[in-house]
Amino acid sequence: MSDVVDADELLRRIRRGRDLATEEERVWLERAQSLTATDPERAREATERALTYQVVAGVLAEIVAPGSHVVDAGAGGGTGAEAGGARRVT
Repeated sequence: MSDVVDADELLRRIRRGRDLATEEERVWLERAQSLTATDPERAREATERALTYQVVAGVLAEIVAPGSHVVDAGAGGGTGAEAGGARRVT
């Protein structure tokens, strides 16, 4: 990837990536739901993949519109990004 791109093209690519990740999340959630009764192990794997795509889409959404994406504190508790050592720059 040695092509030089301007900011608009970079933003378009990020948005495409975000939209793709959102669509893949939906597909994997549907797959997990359909497998729950018949194959719990594969349903769990599909759920994990959906979560991965959800995280990617969330990160890309935060890049496109900083502050608009809700930051989940996760299992560690705290107040979102600040709990992980990052601080908001204004």
